[in-house]
Amino acid sequence: MSDFRLDISVDALNERGGEYLPGYLGIELVELQPNSLRSRMPVKKLHFAPNNFLHAASIVALADTTCGYATIVHLPEGAESFTTIELKSNHLGTVTEGSIACVATAQHLGRNTQVWDAVVTDEASGRKLALFRCTQMILWPRSPKAAA
Repeated sequence: MSDFRLDISVDALNERGGEYLPGYLGIELVELQPNSLRSRMPVKKLHFAPNNFLHAASIVALADTTCGYATIVHLPEGAESFTTIELKSNHLGTVTEGSIACVATAQHLGRNTQVWDAVVTDEASGRKLALFRCTQMILWPRSPKAAA
């Protein structure tokens, strides 16, 4: 069973991603609770494809980042880290301005895997833009015998 890490704050997670893709894209984590994490991302030109629609990869980056940070906060005691082993997204709409929001919700918090669902919406209207699911593999420290 996974634990909820009270020692990791939203501010710490936002700072952690500052110089990486989440920071570059403007992803902001907003609210952390057991089994859930909310985020948002102001929409800028860099989030669009050349056809002037919101790039699917921008939506996936928001959803995957939100699920990934939620995984960090819900790692089982003694786990070292995690990696995404599968993700899927269904895109239902787009926006051309404003901000998009994401809510990630735990579906399975196991010792070796976690499954997270995320819903990405137009922050202003609440209209669903994408449904996302990912599976995270929990990484455990390698024993000295296994490393040899």
